[in-house]
Amino acid sequence: MVTVTLILFVLARYHSPQLAGATAFFSLFPGLVVSPVAGALLDRHGRGRLVVLDYLTAGLMVGLLALLSARQLLPWGALLAIVGLASLTNPLSNSGARSLFPMIAPPHLWERANALDSSGHVIAQLVGAPLAGVLIGILGPEWALASCGLVFAAAALVMLRLPEPTSTAVTDGSIWLNAWRGLQYVMRNSTLRGLAMTLITFNLSWGILSIAVPVLVLDRLHQGPATVGFVWGAMGGAGLVSALIAGRMSSLGSERRLMFVAILVSAAGIAVLPFATALPAVLLAIIVFGAANGPFDIGLFTLRQRRTDPAWFGRAFAVSMSINWVGTPVGSALAGTLIGSSLNLALWAAVFFALASAVFPLVAVPKQADEGAR
Repeated sequence: MVTVTLILFVLARYHSPQLAGATAFFSLFPGLVVSPVAGALLDRHGRGRLVVLDYLTAGLMVGLLALLSARQLLPWGALLAIVGLASLTNPLSNSGARSLFPMIAPPHLWERANALDSSGHVIAQLVGAPLAGVLIGILGPEWALASCGLVFAAAALVMLRLPEPTSTAVTDGSIWLNAWRGLQYVMRNSTLRGLAMTLITFNLSWGILSIAVPVLVLDRLHQGPATVGFVWGAMGGAGLVSALIAGRMSSLGSERRLMFVAILVSAAGIAVLPFATALPAVLLAIIVFGAANGPFDIGLFTLRQRRTDPAWFGRAFAVSMSINWVGTPVGSALAGTLIGSSLNLALWAAVFFALASAVFPLVAVPKQADEGAR
């Protein structure tokens, strides 16, 4: 909900794709910078309480945005400052929740656990994105932001009941020292380095799409914010089906090929968008893109788990995931500039980055685990 709501909120209140791109950038990038510290905290203090802390922080921040905007007290500088502050705790929930799955499930069930993880995200997208668009269309952007705050609060209540699994992490020394060790571990692990090269490049494409698709639907096709939500929801539905199918099959030894094929399919879907002059064409492109996302997630999550020492799950996952996500805020910021020249230029840039990323799973990710992983 919050991703769709933030972008549509900025487009509705400030009428600026450039500011929408900057907002997307600040909603992610500051948190990526502090992710090594977040990983050290997760390994030392456990996951559940820190995930709750992030959800409560996010809920308060989006509520503050809604209140200030409703009172017309939200200049663009304050908007960027608030979303930047909210992003600082984001790695606690992203990495904390994702590192729980390999701790709870035995290795032979990791594909199915990862399918559940991926399906949870796409179900949220399937429901949350259309709901966000409808709320903006009916009640306005401020009420939609306030609704996101309530959902964050509900998620925090759910997580309070989570029993903390036993961790094998050894975190002697200061938090800063352990943050540095986590960064070193990822840099020395050739698999995690290769995945980072893949995801940074591929997420440049996703960052561009997160701004370009709403602009395409609103400006070129003259649809409303609810339609934007339903388009992203269609992507979630396609990803849900493909993740559940892919999760039933063993990916052992084939993770790299699975990611490679999924990226090519994603690029093919994106390549339809520059030619889209009607909503069905946009839906087709987004559904293809979403369907490729399920198998890609299974290959990515399972390979990262198999090539990471369990004692380093918190620190390594926080650093690895945050490095992987760097491309998203950069792509969103780039999208604002490209759209200022041409919407199609931005869409073709998304195709280019997707195709470029397909090289790395086969070239940069080794076939076998190395000493860095052990």
